[in-house]
Amino acid sequence: MNPVLRNILAVVLGWLIGSIVNMALVFAGHFIFPIEGVDPNDMEAMAEVMPTLSSEYFLFPFLAHAIGTLVGAFIAAKIAATYKMTFALVIGAIFLLGGILVSTMIPAPTWFTATDLILAYIPMAWLGGKLCAKGAKKAA
Repeated sequence: MNPVLRNILAVVLGWLIGSIVNMALVFAGHFIFPIEGVDPNDMEAMAEVMPTLSSEYFLFPFLAHAIGTLVGAFIAAKIAATYKMTFALVIGAIFLLGGILVSTMIPAPTWFTATDLILAYIPMAWLGGKLCAKGAKKAA
């Protein structure tokens, strides 16, 4: 396959699969820690209730962002024909932009927003790229 097309496919599939993992964990969190009387699909209701929630309600959103980014970055690095770590970090940047956007739409405690934006995206993308590189070395 043409390396340029393969690199584009790496970003698209990394973003898509990472997003699926992210959403699955968000839904799991709503199932495990339901917010009584709030529809998790209603952004306005979520924005109202978020500042009042205790810390356990933020575990799954953080895990969703971190693991979704990790998986997406790993997939992108695995598929990319060249510059594997760069493509892993591109996935991290895409997810970071999404995280920044959501943090402006749904207010959360400052500690969560800071932890999420600092730890869940770029570090996890870097780790995904490293795990892919480590797996490639073992396979060789």
